[in-house]
Amino acid sequence: MAPVDPDKVVVPKIDKLFELDGYLKPFEREIKRRYGLFEDLSKNIAEAEGSLDQFSRGYEYYGYHVQPDNAIVWREWAPGADALFIRGDFNNWDKFQYKFDKLDYGKWEVKIAANADGSCAIPHGSIVKLLVVSKDNSLLDRISPWAKYVTRAEKTNIYHQVFWNPPQAFDWKYPHPDKPDRLRIYECHVGISSWEGKVASYTHFKDNILPRIKYLGYNAIQVMAVMEHAYYGSFGYQVTSFFAASSRCGTPEELKQMIDKAHELGITVLLDVVHSHASKNTIDGINQFDGTDSCFFHDGARGNHDLWDSRLFNYSSWEVLRFLLSNLRWWIEEYHFDGFRFDGVTSMLYHSHGLGTGFSGDYREYFWLNTDTESLVYLMLANHLMHELYPSFLVTVAEEVSGMPALCRPVDEGGTGFDYRLAMAIPDKWIKMLKEKSDEQWDLADLIHTLINRRHGEKCIAYAESHDQALVGDKTIAFWLMDAEMYWSMSCLTDRNPVIDRGIALHKMIRLITHGLGGESYLNFMGNEFGHPEWLDFPRHGNNESYHYARRQWNLVDDQTLRYRYLYDFDSAMNNVEAKYGWLGAPQAYVSMKHEDDKTIVFERADVVFVFNFHPTKSFTDYKIGVEVPGKYKIVLDTDDARFDGFSRLDHNTDFVTIPEHYSCRKNTMHVYAPCRTAFLLAKVSD
Repeated sequence: MAPVDPDKVVVPKIDKLFELDGYLKPFEREIKRRYGLFEDLSKNIAEAEGSLDQFSRGYEYYGYHVQPDNAIVWREWAPGADALFIRGDFNNWDKFQYKFDKLDYGKWEVKIAANADGSCAIPHGSIVKLLVVSKDNSLLDRISPWAKYVTRAEKTNIYHQVFWNPPQAFDWKYPHPDKPDRLRIYECHVGISSWEGKVASYTHFKDNILPRIKYLGYNAIQVMAVMEHAYYGSFGYQVTSFFAASSRCGTPEELKQMIDKAHELGITVLLDVVHSHASKNTIDGINQFDGTDSCFFHDGARGNHDLWDSRLFNYSSWEVLRFLLSNLRWWIEEYHFDGFRFDGVTSMLYHSHGLGTGFSGDYREYFWLNTDTESLVYLMLANHLMHELYPSFLVTVAEEVSGMPALCRPVDEGGTGFDYRLAMAIPDKWIKMLKEKSDEQWDLADLIHTLINRRHGEKCIAYAESHDQALVGDKTIAFWLMDAEMYWSMSCLTDRNPVIDRGIALHKMIRLITHGLGGESYLNFMGNEFGHPEWLDFPRHGNNESYHYARRQWNLVDDQTLRYRYLYDFDSAMNNVEAKYGWLGAPQAYVSMKHEDDKTIVFERADVVFVFNFHPTKSFTDYKIGVEVPGKYKIVLDTDDARFDGFSRLDHNTDFVTIPEHYSCRKNTMHVYAPCRTAFLLAKVSD
């Protein structure tokens, strides 16, 4: 990147950024420098390629393309190669029959005429390979980085490319849903979505899981492990083929059917996109594609992530930028995804990849030489382009833990352009509390600080736990709360168990306070909503390649004699009450009470009053709380409701009427009954 003079850079709306956070003002020159790099790169691309739009359509140029007359044009970018050939079962694997011609700038092209009868020379479904001749004359088997569909060879762990050219284009029936003003996200993995020990299909997910998600009140799904990955146990985070949908779950058309069904249900579909690194695989990945150690990645140490054992993209490379931006376009244009959750953003933002850095909140930690400007500018470019092209539905989410300022502010303010960042400190706080202290020892002030500690004007997605806590070696919240008792005491036909009673009560309360106080959107990982009793472990050598733990036990929810269904139904009620009252879209809540001895918390958001009593034994009658908006209120959600395996200690027919008396910095008061280990929501019914 060419140097930029910050004094000559004009950031259109930078004053708005400083209005939100005046502490950024001392770093104005660095913010302008970064924006100037983004601006220069955008202009250079537009001048050289016609537009950013055209630049991001690389999939229309690279890879194979069947022409109207059934001839094939196939192009690749392999600057370090000495020669390229295509072969496959269509030509009896003849190595040298079809040779690519060398073009300028490391590009290669081959044309294959149609058969004499007018049919395509490579039949739909054929296996094809690229043969790359390296500079040292080695013959290298490779899959095209632009491969649309790859499958695993029988009885091996090696993937090969399939020539995917179905006779008819997919008939989409439902449009993209409008961009939600607040997200209730169901994080999910298609392969583990069956209760059986097997890899579930896109069709299974469409028919069996999407209706559950709709019932649960989620308006978005975040789909993991769609980008093809040779190693199933990587959870999709070691991508080998960036343009191919995972074949282990079905065909491209079956994934499209799944997404179309989600859109019919009004559900936004987010792709878990991995542009932070790539698998080291060479035969079925893009590593060393042209026979060199660079190509798509930095050469040497900068091109390797030692902790993840993976390769790191060279975001300063013209063709790498085309590849990554085109990858985003592809998943939207071809599969109708509605947005992206960018994985590993912290790793991208810093030369240290965020390792060994505490990130104390000192702004100098974000505006110094450790920041990887090339990666940051790529993220600015990606967010800018995607939001410009798809303003009505596009959503982007950053998995980012360092707290980089302006990450979720528009690019024209000097921000990075994401819509949301994940509030990753919240699940860590819950696990720490559950692991180290009994609930009567919880520090409520510390908890509240974690839940509300987010950058003003930058939206966060709150969650109590995600897939990270479900993985083998960790514990879900349900397991921290109930442990082995979950295996023996979840039956509705046996006497109540105090461990299970405590666990179910706190499981609901933890989710509800995270939902109400923690952010501007909410996320849950598949199965955690009903307290899935087993960890998640993919088939691997260490477990004899077993699928026993690579599943979700819906049979436990559907069994009416077990208590899992109560947590499941509460999750549905919580989301659907939010859909009615909209607290996630409201300004941050006002916490009027945090009483350490009583273990009570009271806050208001979207004119809904949230009352929590975390005390294990003390219930409070005629408990005085402050309320800002006067009127008559009724209970609209109650964790102690018998529908959710509670003790029904609250009367839902009671009217709660405010009194015009200042209390807890609120203009009015009301008196409530607050049973122990119970939370309830009060909504206004009249003035």
